[in-house]
Amino acid sequence: MPRPSFVPMAVMIRTQRLILRPWNDDDVGHYGALIAERGDGVPSPETVRAKITAQHDQMAKAGIGLLAIRRRADDGFVGYCGLTAGRASVEEPEVAYELLRREWGHGLATEAAMAIVDAARATGRRRLWATIGSWNRRSLRVAEKIGFHRHHCTNEDRGEVTWMTRMLETPG
Repeated sequence: MPRPSFVPMAVMIRTQRLILRPWNDDDVGHYGALIAERGDGVPSPETVRAKITAQHDQMAKAGIGLLAIRRRADDGFVGYCGLTAGRASVEEPEVAYELLRREWGHGLATEAAMAIVDAARATGRRRLWATIGSWNRRSLRVAEKIGFHRHHCTNEDRGEVTWMTRMLETPG
């Protein structure tokens, strides 16, 4: 059976309060700070640049990727959101999002993730996944708000992971 072809995901997305766009050198320090908030240490600028390069490569190869999130009002870095093959596939990718802690609780993850769901729909995809640590109640709630439903759980090195899914209606 041939693989379905998809339109590439939009790389510049505007919402009421946010701009989602490709990573650039201005994001290196901010992305490093976001990674450091995970508690695994502060990555070197070279490590962060390699992650950004990998995002650009995934976008070029698969037509999906993670985008930097900036506030429209002041261009402040918020985090990232986008589509990734991750634990899923290019055909049925995962919606992924991560925000700096100071940005939590303002509905920004929900706003960004909903824009990515719309962008995924525009590519022609029919189903999306989200895989979230079962302990991460905030992220689970964001996924529920944007229409994801629990599918199953798996156990991994870092603990239980909740797999959530959402069907997409076709555009038009």
